Amino acid sequence: MVRPVIGITTSRRSGWRIFPLMALNVWMAGGRARRWTDRAPAHVADVDGVIVGGGDDISPDLYGGQVVTSARLDPGRDALERRLVLEAFEQGLPVMGICRGSQMLNVALGGTLHQDAYDAYRDSDRHRTILPRKTVLIAPGTRLAAVAGGALMKVNALHSQAVDQLGRGLRVAARDRGGMIQAIERVRDPFAIGVQWHPEHLFYARRQQGLFRALVAAAKASRQRRSQMQRVDAGAE
Repeated sequence: MVRPVIGITTSRRSGWRIFPLMALNVWMAGGRARRWTDRAPAHVADVDGVIVGGGDDISPDLYGGQVVTSARLDPGRDALERRLVLEAFEQGLPVMGICRGSQMLNVALGGTLHQDAYDAYRDSDRHRTILPRKTVLIAPGTRLAAVAGGALMKVNALHSQAVDQLGRGLRVAARDRGGMIQAIERVRDPFAIGVQWHPEHLFYARRQQGLFRALVAAAKASRQRRSQMQRVDAGAE
């Protein structure tokens, strides 16, 4: 069977470093990756699923916040990713958000962010490492629990912002020990999960691989569904 294509958004500046690792994770899960930036055409019609990758802070203009002087922004990428998230849902494509991508998933659906997450959650362990040093608690009965299991999970952490008010149709899937949101997910189909950590750096961990496998499985189902609809439409003509 042809591998489903997963479009992955990256930064123009640093994406060349992280995309190969993302592509490896997608390939291990049974898919094929395509890199997207805001300097080239990106259309959900060309892919079967979407990953919104990590990177710079999201502009508070998108959710009514105030710009802080320490923020490093990328307005072109903001616009691209917001459009892709909304179009993916319109077309029934699965989406996974990683770190910044999880925040964009929330913002695209009308949610807000804490611009200084550790100021809002003083009891959260402040780690900044690609190593799995941070403990997260997965909410029972969630998609995340079904994909990765409900036990305590050790993850990495590179973020400074975090989800505040949830966007439309989203729920909390995990928090850290200080209460900060660490994962969100869409309540209904299409499949959508956002994680605050970077599972692409933890490709050796079975539970992190499960996130990519779940996305690729949902992308396969989406491709089959669209193919069936196209055959029905062709028959009707």
